[in-house]
This record gives sequence, C-alpha cells and structure tokens, in this order.
Amino acid sequence: MIKPPKKAEKPFSLAQTDEPERIAKRIARAGICSRREAEVLVLAGRVKLNGKILDTAACNVTVKDRIDVDDKRIPTAEPVRLWRYYKSRGLVVSNRDEKGRDTIFDRLPDNLPRVISVGRLDLDSEGLLLLTNDGGLARHLELPSTGWTRKYRVRVRGLVNPIKLNNLSSGVTIDNIHYGEVLARLDNQMPSNAWLTVAIKEGKNREIRHIMEYLGYPVSRLIRLSYGPFSLGNLEDGDVREVKTNVLTEQLGLARTPSKSRRPQKPKPKNMHVRERQKHKPRRK
Repeated sequence: MIKPPKKAEKPFSLAQTDEPERIAKRIARAGICSRREAEVLVLAGRVKLNGKILDTAACNVTVKDRIDVDDKRIPTAEPVRLWRYYKSRGLVVSNRDEKGRDTIFDRLPDNLPRVISVGRLDLDSEGLLLLTNDGGLARHLELPSTGWTRKYRVRVRGLVNPIKLNNLSSGVTIDNIHYGEVLARLDNQMPSNAWLTVAIKEGKNREIRHIMEYLGYPVSRLIRLSYGPFSLGNLEDGDVREVKTNVLTEQLGLARTPSKSRRPQKPKPKNMHVRERQKHKPRRK
C-alpha cells in the first residue's frame, strides 16, 4: 500500500500571526514545552481551552482563545529569541530528572525567560547548546531538512587509525541503526588517547559515542563546538549570550520586513536631468 505524501510544512517565520494554528504549536510558541510534550499534556487532561478541558490536540486556536496549562494561562507569544549557552558536564538537559540530578535549568540566570533547548547534549557532554523561548523555532532547527552540521571536539582512548575515520564518510550501521555521513579527522595522537574533530548532521541519541565505541575508541570527553552557523566562540563554562535578532534572521535565511518609513524612490528617466536644466535655463529676450 502506497502511503500518501506528507503535507509540506509552511515556511518558518519569526513573525507572530493571527492565523489559526494547532493548539500544541501555540503552547510550544509560548515556550512552555515542545509540540509533542504539549500533545501529551492535552491527553493527560492538563490543558483547558476557553475554560473547558481538552481531550484531543486536533484543534485549532487563534490569539482570541484562552489556553490554560495546569490551571495557569499561558503567556502571549513574545518575540522569538535565541541564546548560545555553554553546557557544563554533569548537567541533565531536562526540566526534571527522576534521579534528582542537577539540570541546565537549575543553573541558568534568573533574568532569563522560560526557555527550551534545541536538541540535547547527554550528561557527560559539554559545549554549545542553543536555547530559545519559542517551541516553533526549536523544532525548525532540529529538523533534518534544515541540513545544519553539528561539529564536535572529541577525545578518545587508544591509537586511532585514520582510515577507519575516513570510512565513516559513507555512513555506518550499528545494531540495526544506520548513521549517516560522519566527517571525522585525527587532530592529535598521544600515547594513550587522541583528539578528533567530528561533524554530523543527524544528531541521533549518543551518536558519536556509539560510533567511536564501535570503532574501538571509547570517548572520554566530548565538546560541541558549533550547531549550524552558531558557534561556541569564546563562551566559557556556564556562559549565556543572546543572538541578535538581525543575526538570527540572516542565518535562518529569512527576508527582513522593509521599513514603511523608507519607501524606495522611483528611478528618474535618463533624460530627466536634461529636462530639468532646460526648465531652469533663462530664456533669451
């Protein structure tokens, strides 16, 4: 049986609109959680629409509708913002941890609004983690179709064979899980360990650790250097810096809305300057 093609998603935009949208998307836009998590909240009976408990996420809402999550009205969608954050080792990328471990949200500055992470870094990994107040932006940046590369600095144990690293460029299948193209380079070989630079696009769960373990090079340290065009730069452990709106707009490839106060002027005809000179030229008597 041939499956019908999936509907193409609307192009992502930073602008807030009054058009109807799915309630899960609206909740995510408010920075409460991801779309999938919002759908779970609805099915758990924790979401009200105009005072009535919802039992399905298959409904559209507008800015005129009141939405409550756990009996608290969700905030109006604020302008979309993005931050670069240096995640420390030993922190969980989650709002809550069943084992009671510290999360990144326990360490973020108090003046930061409610944010969600773009993707994740595991407990023992560190480096660049993007944060946003908009669930729609987070989802957009996580989509494989965005095509953004994640680059890492990786320390592994053992003597590394560069040929094994080169073979990863065509992908590898481990325990029935296929990992796509991986670009790995040996930077520095030491007696018992080595430093590598690794670039991936899919970002599956613990992808680099699984691949290196498969090759016989256990990972002892993993630092994310960049996520697409956004880099760790000179951030230090625990630092948070906001990405300027014009930079975000440019990197997402979105056209900026032209200012209404500055309208483009119509080009003058080529012979206009001749006419103007003739107009102001004094007539001979």
